[in-house]
Amino acid sequence: MKYAAAFASALMVGGSLVLPASAGSPAETDPIQTSTAASAFGSYDPYGDFSNDKSASIEELFLPWEDVDLSTLPLADAYAQQRGRSLLITIEPWTWSKDWRITPAELRDGILSGRYDANMQAICSLVGQMKSPVTIRWAQEMEDKSGRFTWANWAPKDWIAAYKREVDVCRKAAPAAKYMWSPKGDEGLEKYYPGDDHVDVIGLSVFGLQKKDNDEVHRDRTFAETLKPGYDRVTKFNKPIVVAELGYVGKQEYVSTWEADSRKSYAEFPALTSVVYFNQKEVWPWLGGYGLPDWRVTQHVLP
Repeated sequence: MKYAAAFASALMVGGSLVLPASAGSPAETDPIQTSTAASAFGSYDPYGDFSNDKSASIEELFLPWEDVDLSTLPLADAYAQQRGRSLLITIEPWTWSKDWRITPAELRDGILSGRYDANMQAICSLVGQMKSPVTIRWAQEMEDKSGRFTWANWAPKDWIAAYKREVDVCRKAAPAAKYMWSPKGDEGLEKYYPGDDHVDVIGLSVFGLQKKDNDEVHRDRTFAETLKPGYDRVTKFNKPIVVAELGYVGKQEYVSTWEADSRKSYAEFPALTSVVYFNQKEVWPWLGGYGLPDWRVTQHVLP
C-alpha cells in the first residue's frame, strides 16, 4: 500500500481509501438526502481535480474491507468537515491485492457465516465517530454479470442476506449513517432489493462512452437517455436516487454536453438528488473491446 497527499486531501492507492477534493454546502446538511434537484454534485477524485469546485458537496471514498489502513478515516472526516461536505463511502467486500483468490462462493459463505463481521465492524466503528454526514454504499453493482466483482451475480436471496447482515453490523456502530443500495441499473436489479428498512437511498452507475454509443445506436446518447432505464427500474421503491458513479468520454462537444446535462434538474427524474463523478481510469476492461475507459477529467476529451 502506498500513501501520498494531493493538496490537502488524503490519498491511499492500491489498498484503501482515496479522499477526493471539492467544495460545497454546510457540513450540517446531507445533499444525498435533502436535495430536491440533480444539482448537488460530488466526486471520487484521487487526483484533486475538483479541489477548487465550489459547487461540489459530496466526497466519495472507495475502500476494501481487507488490507485497509483505517487510521486515515478520521482524516477523511476532518477533510470533509473543513470543507462542508458529506461523505459517500463505498465499501468493497474484498482486498485490492492482486493476490486475491477467494471465489464468489467462498466470499458469500464467509459473509453469511459471520466470518467477515469484524471487517465491517472495524470500518463502521470509525464511521460512528465521524462528525460529517455519512452514507455507506456496500457491495455495489450486484446484478452485474460481467464477472468484475466477486460479490456480483450471486443468487438474489444470498446477496440480500449478506447486505442485510453487513448493514445491521454497521448500524450498531454507526446508527446515524445512511445506507445506499447501489445496483448498476441493469435489468433484473429488482430481484436484489433488500427492503425499505435496509435502504435509505438508491445509487446508480451512469457512464457515457461516445464510441460505444455510435457503434450501438449510430449517434450520441445523452445523460438523460442513459440514466432513464436504471432510474425507471428503481423509482418504484420511492427512495432518493443518486448517480453514485458518473463518467463520460468522447470528443469535446460530447463531454461538454454530458457535463452540463448531468448537473441539470429534470422534471422527469424527480427522485434524483445528486450525481457523483468517478474521476479515475477503469481497472476492468469493458466488454465489446472498449478497453479501459479513462474517466479522468484531464483525459476524457478525445481528439
